[in-house]
Amino acid sequence: MSGSRYSDLDRPPLSAAALNRALVRPGSLWTGVTVVESTGSTNADLAKAAREGATEGTVLVAEEQLAGRGRLGRAWSAPPRSGLTFSILLRPDVPLAAQGWLPLLYGVAAASAVRRLAEVDVRLKWPNDLLIGERKLAGILAERADDVVVIGMGLNVSLRPEELPVETATSLVIEKTACADRDPLLRAVLREVETHYREWTAAGGDADASGLRAAYLAASATIGRLVRVELPNGQVLIGQATGVDGFGHLQVAGENERYTLSAGDVVHVRIAG
Repeated sequence: MSGSRYSDLDRPPLSAAALNRALVRPGSLWTGVTVVESTGSTNADLAKAAREGATEGTVLVAEEQLAGRGRLGRAWSAPPRSGLTFSILLRPDVPLAAQGWLPLLYGVAAASAVRRLAEVDVRLKWPNDLLIGERKLAGILAERADDVVVIGMGLNVSLRPEELPVETATSLVIEKTACADRDPLLRAVLREVETHYREWTAAGGDADASGLRAAYLAASATIGRLVRVELPNGQVLIGQATGVDGFGHLQVAGENERYTLSAGDVVHVRIAG
């Protein structure tokens, strides 16, 4: 019953001990997983921890996030234990210019993991929203703090329709997918991130040599589409999304000009008829 203290038995808590046993081992990228009941922002907490000497591979999971932020400063919230809200800390030893690929790498890894476990076609909207159809399943936010990159993700797992933050969102439960268990989903995402991150750093951050650009294009729901892009300065452009360049920037062909975008809010435009 709604409002009953038993109403969320389908939202069990995560076990930090079990996650550490599964993920932290000699040679692993992951050096420790902490699960907290509630926090303002896992990204902000990890950025603070980085300044205090936290190691690469630190993972912070929040059962509830009170001041979650999406791209372009948007607020984001969800009921406790209804999703996966977590951040990772990376210290990539690759050229700074190549590090714009990190949020896209994370998106490729997360989409691959969810696609495999949940048995659902997950696609990427540039730069790194996870979509089922045209509905948003997850968002990713990467932030730099000195030589550290903190990447956070909010993945909608068991949210019900009335709990969605926006009408254009969805969840694994709403989509009736094969898996809506947060523990194996989190493990799978982190293992996929590690694989892609190892390959990308071994290639010196080269998205082509590591296969990252090809993997991103294969998973993209944006490339080849007519898009409307709202730029941070308020300008709006409409054109065909034609590709992603060597820095992870979106390439758009307008009516009379070609654009390369490092930031912007992309809307997929439907053609009538």
